[in-house]
Amino acid sequence: MRTASGPARIETATFPVRWGPFAQGVVERTLLPQLGRVDMFTTISQGRVGRFDVERYNGRWRGGYPDNDNVSSTGVIPIPAGVPTVLPAPEFVPTTLPYAKIVAASTGRFPVSDHTSVVEIPAGQTQPVTRPNGPTPGSVARQGGGGDYLSKEIAYRATLLRDAVGADIPGGHLHTPVLEFGPGNNTELTDPVFATNQRDIVDQVRAVLVVAGGTLG
Repeated sequence: MRTASGPARIETATFPVRWGPFAQGVVERTLLPQLGRVDMFTTISQGRVGRFDVERYNGRWRGGYPDNDNVSSTGVIPIPAGVPTVLPAPEFVPTTLPYAKIVAASTGRFPVSDHTSVVEIPAGQTQPVTRPNGPTPGSVARQGGGGDYLSKEIAYRATLLRDAVGADIPGGHLHTPVLEFGPGNNTELTDPVFATNQRDIVDQVRAVLVVAGGTLG
């Protein structure tokens, strides 16, 4: 991949959509050996319909929706023993991706937003509220910018680990558009609309990474 800062190589890993392996440290074990040698990282998952989101804040809460084993988990994200972490654990960890440049760039047909909204319990209160512009001091996380499921949790774990080891690199989470089928397709695994959307999303992810990589140097 060629960027404004020179050639870049992309390496990827796929993680299970399961609460248990996350609690056991699959994310940290995978990323920890890499943080000393990569120049940038981003976790990526499917998000909202019709848009990309660069998630500004990652929250420390599991919302309990069933995983691919139909197992639920609700509560504070458990950090496994034996991995570097930040104490006391922050309720929200921010992205260090160059979100302003990503949002401003022309990367494809889908709009790209700097997604700053979170859900928190404000300091001294008991009920969650939505904060469109990010968390307030002393609040408790209930949803990060990416919600409270495993896609948000991998972002929290990755950015927390970044800070724990003092890796001064861009890192955060990118949500892609929901991969939609053509109207009326309720049975087929693919169709022309699906194939076009898939190609355009993949191409735009690559374009976003080219923009982000171009800020390195």
